[in-house]
Amino acid sequence: MGDENDETNDETHDAAIDLDRRAEIEDAIARYLDIRYGAIAGDRPWTDLAEVFTDDAEFVDSVWGRHRGIDAVAQFLADSMAGLDDWDFPHRWQLIDGDRVVLGWANILPGERPDGSPWEVPGISVLEYAGGGRFSFEEDLYSESLLTAVMRESKFRPNDAMKMPPADRTW
Repeated sequence: MGDENDETNDETHDAAIDLDRRAEIEDAIARYLDIRYGAIAGDRPWTDLAEVFTDDAEFVDSVWGRHRGIDAVAQFLADSMAGLDDWDFPHRWQLIDGDRVVLGWANILPGERPDGSPWEVPGISVLEYAGGGRFSFEEDLYSESLLTAVMRESKFRPNDAMKMPPADRTW
């Protein structure tokens, strides 16, 4: 009997730790989204999002490639988001599984389709929570071919501030 109670107590303790860790991750996601919403609104620079990553973080983007280290992540954020002031990137949903987080979002281009719906390209971000309110990894996944087709169909024209991904990007 003592062994069963010890096992039950261990499971209860583990569940409490898991709930604490999940709450910590949810707080980190809320901070991430708060910074992101501020950047979308133009109230803060996209580079502020680097605050939620570890110094050795890795960020992979479907078009811009792989970026290692906090300085490279911040530079990627500045470069990749330049000239997209009239785009929107709404958060749609999220999943948490252990330390892995998946955020669903969309690229919303300026204007509307003839039927009034947005020019939208869905995407997801897969993040690894490292603890201390920070993430060690993010990979943004979206269809580059769909984004290109929607940009073409919407007649989107890049402005002077928009930067193109470097030809020598790292994968």
